[in-house]
This record gives sequence, C-alpha cells and structure tokens, in this order.
Amino acid sequence: MPRVLVTALKETSFYGAVAFFVILAGFPFYWMVITAFKSDADLYNIANIPFWFNEPPTLEHFRYLFEETLFTRWLWNSLVIGVCVVVITLVTALPAAYSLARLTGRSGEALGIGIFLTYLVPPTLLFLPLSRVVADLGLQNSMWSLVLVYPTFTIPFCTWLLMGFFKAIPREIEEAAIVDGCSLFGAFIKMAIPLSLPAILTVVIFTFTLTLQEFVYALTFISSSDQKPITLGVATDLIRGDIFYWGEIMAGALIASIPVAIAYNFFLDRFIAGITGGAIK
Repeated sequence: MPRVLVTALKETSFYGAVAFFVILAGFPFYWMVITAFKSDADLYNIANIPFWFNEPPTLEHFRYLFEETLFTRWLWNSLVIGVCVVVITLVTALPAAYSLARLTGRSGEALGIGIFLTYLVPPTLLFLPLSRVVADLGLQNSMWSLVLVYPTFTIPFCTWLLMGFFKAIPREIEEAAIVDGCSLFGAFIKMAIPLSLPAILTVVIFTFTLTLQEFVYALTFISSSDQKPITLGVATDLIRGDIFYWGEIMAGALIASIPVAIAYNFFLDRFIAGITGGAIK
C-alpha cells in the first residue's frame, strides 16, 4: 500500500475518532440549548423533528423561571454556598498541605494519602452521621448546613492536590526568605502561595464546581424552597409528580452552566497545570 495512502488513512481515522468524541461530548449541551429555547408546542409535538427548531425560538421558559419560581433565590444561595465553601477550603487546605509537604520522612506522604482516601468515601455513607451533627447545631433546613458539610469532601482532595505543588517548590527559596528576615509563616505567605497560584486557582474552580453540582446532601438537609441551591431547586420544583417541565429544567441548567463554562475556558491552561502538577509532583 502506498505510503501516502497509509498516512491518509491514519489521519482520517484519527480525526474521525476526534470528531466522534467531540460530538459525543457536545451533543448534551446542544440538546440543552435547543430545548431551553423551544416553545412548548414545538417541544411536545411528537410529529416534530427534535434535533432543531420546528417553530420560532422563545424565551418563555426563562421568563417562567425568573417570574414563577424562586430561581433567582436559588442562584443566590448557590453563590453564597460556593464562595463560603471555597474560602473554608482554602483557609484549611493551604496550611495543611504545606505542613504535610514539609514533613520529613514518609509520615507526611502517609498522612496525605490518608486524607485523600477520606475523599473517596461516598456521601451515602456520611449523610446519616452528618445529619446528627446538623441537627445538634440547629441547622436543619438551612443552606448553612451545606456550608458545614461540603468541606468534608472538598478539603481532602484539595489538600492532596496542593501537597504536590508545595513539594515541587525548592526549600531553598523559603530558607532564603527566612535568612532575609521572614518568619516561617511569612515565607509561606510571600513565597509558597504566589508560586502555587495555578494550584490555588484549580482548587477554587474545582471546589465551586463541586458545590454547584452536589445533590445528595442538599436533598437530605433542605426542604424549604427559599433555602435550596440551584441543583435542588430545579430538580424538585420543576418536576411535579410525573410532570417534567423540560423547557424550564434545561433553561435552568443552561444558566447554571454558563459561569462554570466561562471559568474553565478562561483558565483552562492553569487548571490543567494545577491538576497535572498536583498529581505527578
């Protein structure tokens, strides 16, 4: 077989596989967008072709979300929960990861692995004991209960991720800062943290995304509509019995996904550097 033909077949196979996975990954988002803008007459008419607009697009589903539901409140609750959990995670994981990374011997690595293993415990095993803690603190049916429980799975992973970056920072940099008059804490603040900004940005994006999409704890601890985050509000208030408000559900999912998509697109390089750097160093 001619060399040119072999090369062409390899390139065709490669780009064909890439195109297949791009379509596979992009189709759910495409389906969400067209469903969010379809009218009910177009959406529920089985004679229509479902893959594009058979009637003019409409903003009716978005109007229903903002005028007939507590969607704005759900968005605000999710933002407050996400910001609080990000702050708690950073305040806890940064010093913990730095301390473990600077421990000599195998003790630091063993403790780091032990902390990471707690991240692998499924939420279905934890929500029963955590519900007792939430009840004792009087946080039942409050969004602050989620601020309390979400760090139980964000801190372990983020601590393990940050450990990899802190281990990659030469100790000589901190020792030089200490010689110049910095305390150990000052060297951590002025040297270690600035050098670990890609990992910190990764922690922020990962933590906020995780809190935005979490459902089990929210369903367990919250029942009042005005306290629900967006994931729980859309899933419970827009599904009534066997009636699914598909247009409104997809519109809510689209609005919730836009900030996350923008964050990933703007900081994609740093996010990849944070994930790979923390995993292999």
